Amino acid sequence: MKTYKVVELLGDGISAELSASVHALAATLPCRLEFVAVDLSEAARAKRGHAVYDEAEAAMRAHKVALKYPTTTTSEDLSPNKILRDRCQFSVIHRPVVTIPGITTNFTRSIDIDVVRIGTGGTYDDAGRRIGPDTAVSLRVIERNPSRHAARFAFKLAMLKKCGVVSSSKYTIQKGTDGLFEEACGAVAQDYPGIPYRRELFDSMLASIIMKPERYQVIVTPNEYGDFLSDMLCGLIGSVGLGDSASYAFHDNGAISLAMFDPAGGTAPDIAGKGLCNPTAALFALASLLRHLGELDASKALRSAVLDAIEQGEKTADIGGQLSTEKFTQVIARRMAAHFAPA
Repeated sequence: MKTYKVVELLGDGISAELSASVHALAATLPCRLEFVAVDLSEAARAKRGHAVYDEAEAAMRAHKVALKYPTTTTSEDLSPNKILRDRCQFSVIHRPVVTIPGITTNFTRSIDIDVVRIGTGGTYDDAGRRIGPDTAVSLRVIERNPSRHAARFAFKLAMLKKCGVVSSSKYTIQKGTDGLFEEACGAVAQDYPGIPYRRELFDSMLASIIMKPERYQVIVTPNEYGDFLSDMLCGLIGSVGLGDSASYAFHDNGAISLAMFDPAGGTAPDIAGKGLCNPTAALFALASLLRHLGELDASKALRSAVLDAIEQGEKTADIGGQLSTEKFTQVIARRMAAHFAPA
């Protein structure tokens, strides 16, 4: 049985329950995950300051792969997600969003869209500052290299999915920043002549997705646009808590150097500790981590176990079911055990 060391970045709110669910499913795998825990909770950050991030970064650089749970962002502290992105140079964030049978939503069309966004640069790199009592200003940055990384990741993904790529921004208005992003995407597109490629204005694309979602498979965008888009898409499939996310850093030759996987939702403090949280996104993140490690059968089995359970009505209350976090986890664990049971 192969063993992999995985950095586990513990957080706040429902983090402990998601971690328990992940560990329960890890025990059913045909490989061994050895978790290296780092406490990134608000209490640990308040007590240890930057030493927490030093520990997290060192562990991630040593073991190359991490699983992160939701963390709070306080007024005294910057976003832990942003700090990790900057320290580890996670230039690309990938968020897949797929319609899940068995979940009733207000949107009846099917979605299968991979959102690829730049992880560094954009409006999130500068918190801005006040100029007098009634004016504020911030600096928006887009860099060519992260734009290239995101575009290349998108085109490689499109090759696997046998589909096209759409780059989207407000390039007619933000001509300097978004214009640079589109320029980088267009240059990368020339290296993939067999992949259909087009660019669309972000606002009109949102309307088009609602009307004709089948026209979109892989979308690459600047940082904040991708954040907005992935949350909207998760809302269309039923819950922001259903989406997982992956962040990647790259070597100069384009190979992935570091990878971090996490559920895209928040800490949900109102339900923390009550057994009400939905671990689906955390389990999807685990499945994506397994795929990254090359454990393709385990990855596919875990994702299928979650999807099949939900389709057959075995689901948590937030998506119309009656199962607690623990009961839902047990359902998935039984399905995984059956899948890997000797014939």
